[in-house]
Amino acid sequence: MGADETRVTSVKVVNARLPVSVEAWLVQISGPQLGKKYVVEGDEFTIGRDEGNDIVVDLDNVSRRHARIATRRGQAYVSDLGSTNGTFVNDKEISGEVPLNSGDLLHVGGSIFKFLAGDDIEKNYHETIYTLTIVDGLTQINNKRYFIDFLDREMPRAHRFRRPLSLMMFDIDFFKKINDQHGHLAGDYVLRELAGLVKTRVRREECFARYGGEEFAIVMPEAGIENAKVFSERLRRMIEEKDFIFEGEQIPVTISIGVTELVPEMADALAFIKAADANLYRAKKAGRNRVVSS
Repeated sequence: MGADETRVTSVKVVNARLPVSVEAWLVQISGPQLGKKYVVEGDEFTIGRDEGNDIVVDLDNVSRRHARIATRRGQAYVSDLGSTNGTFVNDKEISGEVPLNSGDLLHVGGSIFKFLAGDDIEKNYHETIYTLTIVDGLTQINNKRYFIDFLDREMPRAHRFRRPLSLMMFDIDFFKKINDQHGHLAGDYVLRELAGLVKTRVRREECFARYGGEEFAIVMPEAGIENAKVFSERLRRMIEEKDFIFEGEQIPVTISIGVTELVPEMADALAFIKAADANLYRAKKAGRNRVVSS
């Protein structure tokens, strides 16, 4: 297989031991087996690309034996097994053995697992599964499903009471180049950092969501087109000026933004999204790193 060819990712459990009493689970919250639960048990529980691991992740950025979880006196610990790309807990690369607490996020290559343990493990599992229906696992912001539901609620209200409603659609410029030059882990880092930064600027009554890939959306109730344009320009400039540094290397990041305001002719969410997307396309055609509105 050539270096530039895309590999199909698959995750499977090799060791299907099912204890009567479950004390710790890993739940995949980002990756192809979304929502899948893995029982953590035994003296050594490993994750890697080789068939002999308890969880096999067939992905290029996962090492043959990538990470190990060990349990001692009721406490789980994770350690990296000399992997090429490292193991991360809550977005921080680990060194040596690190304790895992219920709710921690374990990042192994292109997959993210949520660690669950304790008395309320069943309840926490179901809460995690529910969260997966409305939250994007990688960026931890709302997902496309929640975004569409939000529009389906806000658009009729805005039409009925003749209140302003604006929509921004934006994506990361030349994101494929970032992945190609710096690797997919760097691309994931950029997505998470950007989402975390933008999230701090979004109000509670607004909706910020990952629409898909490197494209994001912000719905702004009670905001007319002029306010949305000013906010969009601040956002564009903030991203351009931020230092995205992954493994000591700076990655230039800019975004293109399309903005539109709801008008009576927009009867459904698709029409609203298409109008904002059309302006996003115009921003990219005009040279990227800019805001286009209508």
